[in-house]
Amino acid sequence: MGGPSLRRFGLASIAADAHAITDELGIARFATLGLSGGGPGALAAAAVPGGRVTRVGVASGAGPFQHVPGALSQLDDNDRAAVALLPGDPAGAAAGFAAGFEPLVELFRASDGAGIVSALQDLLSPRDSELLRDPRIAAGFIETEREGLRPGTSGAGWDNVSWVGEWDIDLGAVTCPVVLWYGSEDRMAPPAHGLWLSQNLARARLVLRDGEGHLGIFEHLGEMLDALTQPDTP
Repeated sequence: MGGPSLRRFGLASIAADAHAITDELGIARFATLGLSGGGPGALAAAAVPGGRVTRVGVASGAGPFQHVPGALSQLDDNDRAAVALLPGDPAGAAAGFAAGFEPLVELFRASDGAGIVSALQDLLSPRDSELLRDPRIAAGFIETEREGLRPGTSGAGWDNVSWVGEWDIDLGAVTCPVVLWYGSEDRMAPPAHGLWLSQNLARARLVLRDGEGHLGIFEHLGEMLDALTQPDTP
């Protein structure tokens, strides 16, 4: 996994990058899977014409904040101020979103694994907290977050612009099967995001797991990969 880009980007450019990489690797058709803010990117790759994306998986992923009922109201003050700058000032919005990540950067610099998990308790469902008591899961989660923020917060700021702001892709162009996995107790991407996507994608199936939170992918990754790589049927 590479580090975050420091340049301006949107969902359409993320999709273009995904197709360029598969071109370079000689991969004709592929499936995508995105967790959390990666969900919109997984869908974006399938919106590119040509039918190369066979299936999409969205695990606890964000829907379009401008359209999911209640999504914008759940943002904190910093992120609402950043959103207010869109669409006219995307650079300013990216800087605003990036500023919101600075406390997280300091947390990862100053705290060990237990301290990080404790500091994130307000964002975690009871099941998420239970999962992060497993040292292997906690280590993977923390290292992923730490690596993503290692170069700074600029990439994270632009990432938020791409999917908290208006999406620059046409979801109507996503015609392959899409599986949407959500937890009923998710505090970061509540089920309303999955419900909206299931109602606005042509071939979507919503899987809602009672009592689970944002980190269900750590429990169900094998099942998800199986669902995305099953043979095509006539």
